[in-house]
Amino acid sequence: MIKERGMNPANFEMYLQAFKYGMPPEGGFSFGLERMTMHMLNLSNVREASLFPRDMERIDIRFSKEQEG
Repeated sequence: MIKERGMNPANFEMYLQAFKYGMPPEGGFSFGLERMTMHMLNLSNVREASLFPRDMERIDIRFSKEQEG
C-alpha cells in the first residue's frame, strides 16, 4: 500500500518492523473521556458522548436512510 501511494517503504521501516511477525497484542489505553462525559451528562450509552460514533443514523433523524426519498 505504501508503494501504491508512491512512498518509499524505507521511510516507514521503524513502523513496519512492529508488524514483521504479526500484529502485537494491544490492550488499549484511554483516559475514558467519553465515559466521564457519559456519566457527567447522565447519558444512557457511551456512544451518545462520542465525538465520532460508529452509527451515524442514531445521531440525528435527518441522517436516517429511512427519511431519504
